[in-house]
Amino acid sequence: MKVLVVGSGGREHALCWKIAQSSLVGEVFCAPGNGGIASDAVCVDIGSNDIPGLTKFVKDNGIGLTVVGPEAPLAAGIVDAFRSERLPIFGPDMRASRLEGSKAFAKEMMRRAAVPTARFRVFTEAGAARSFITGADSPLVIKADGLAAGKGVIVTSSKEEALSALDEIMVSRAFGEAGASVVVEERLEGEEASFIAICDGEHIVPLASSQDHKPAFDNDRGPNTGGMGAYSPAPVLDQAACEQVMEKVLYPLVRVLQQEGIIYRGVLYAGLMMTENGPYVLEFNARMGDPETQPLLMRLKSDMVPLLAETAQGGSIRDRELSWQEGPSVCVVMASGGYPGGYEKGRVIEGLGDAENIPGVKVFHAGTRLADGRMVTSGGRVLGVTALGENLPQTIDKAYAAVSRISFEGAHFRKDIGHKALKRLP
Repeated sequence: MKVLVVGSGGREHALCWKIAQSSLVGEVFCAPGNGGIASDAVCVDIGSNDIPGLTKFVKDNGIGLTVVGPEAPLAAGIVDAFRSERLPIFGPDMRASRLEGSKAFAKEMMRRAAVPTARFRVFTEAGAARSFITGADSPLVIKADGLAAGKGVIVTSSKEEALSALDEIMVSRAFGEAGASVVVEERLEGEEASFIAICDGEHIVPLASSQDHKPAFDNDRGPNTGGMGAYSPAPVLDQAACEQVMEKVLYPLVRVLQQEGIIYRGVLYAGLMMTENGPYVLEFNARMGDPETQPLLMRLKSDMVPLLAETAQGGSIRDRELSWQEGPSVCVVMASGGYPGGYEKGRVIEGLGDAENIPGVKVFHAGTRLADGRMVTSGGRVLGVTALGENLPQTIDKAYAAVSRISFEGAHFRKDIGHKALKRLP
């Protein structure tokens, strides 16, 4: 079978790398891909949002399965377009993707499903939102309603910060039309974790737990990013908590969606806050996390293609299970200086081969391209340096040893990926 992966980031590189290992797969393509993905798949110069171009490529090349990485083409209806042509594609359709595409829609579905989540209000006018914030008696989180590449959430500690965040999102439109409306919700206290699963519309197969690191700087300081690193498993999300998420979050949500006539087939990702009262949902995503996908797929022992194909074809994944390496994995994101703000492109990257010579290390490319035979930077998040090991301290050391062998001008990375988990070790 030929498989097409849609996207160009570190998540898509990890998907290509893992899918290519399947005995069911003869060739993997990636559209548009990046400089590093070219070593694990055939890159095709078609944008991830070019739905007609992707449809034509799949038809012309006999692609047996398309796997969508990023959220934008899902929200734009790529799955609907492919299904209308009877082309197997893994991912939720446009209506189901609203779970990520509209935070207001997601919150309403959570309310109806009695999913534990923060109290909230939705506003389409800045004046009404200002009045609400001024009268609030607890810290708030201000969220752009629409898609903002994982950056449209501002956690505040005071009314002044909340009002400033509101102006940034709704007035200055820092995240474009995603900020035409906002969700204002109470700030929850606890530790974040990611719970990612695959759903066939009725049955759910969970992946291993993981934890992302959103803020740009150590100790969770600075602006939110698309993610500066991740590890799996996440000790904060133990087996009992995972069962609670399945029973009180995912299955109730899927049933409410069914009542809306929405059959959710694809990745169902719950971003959680682990509070003293158990897991609360911060947000839902309709695709794999980035960078969580990188450490997750490093640990995955099973062939994931049968699960993806069965879901894409409308089949049942009931009683399916995935097996995982016992040891942990850690991914450290190397970003361009200035990210998530402005940054320079075209910086030459050195040391990639040296890093991957360390046993158990894979460097997943996010924002790279080949220029005159050399790998250069082409995005904010450049690389996801990922290590698999026997225990967490050793695996963290291995990941940072690999990072130390890679260099490019202005490289920035957090130095504390995995430290929250270290505090929970016996």
